[in-house]
Amino acid sequence: MTTVYDILRRPLVTEKSNYQMNHLHQYVFEVATVATRTQVKDAVEKLFNVEVLQVNIMKVPAKRKRSGKSRQLTLRNNAYKKAIVTLSPSDRIPFFEGVE
Repeated sequence: MTTVYDILRRPLVTEKSNYQMNHLHQYVFEVATVATRTQVKDAVEKLFNVEVLQVNIMKVPAKRKRSGKSRQLTLRNNAYKKAIVTLSPSDRIPFFEGVE
């Protein structure tokens, strides 16, 4: 059994997510790979005391990169699952307030 603290791993703060937060009332989180839409919705509603209208989930694939002088060595970062949570227009998550 996973708790609400295990479902939401961390917020993803990028230029695009900042635009979504300010104009579309959408917040982006990295979530556990086994999390479902209803689990993410319940976790956000419970932790931040807001009303969630919609949850979109996508799997972000792992990416490879090269490093070293010969550029032959390839490194790989892990894949993760990302959730875009749409809130009602009257709600805001104060955790993101300093990012604007």
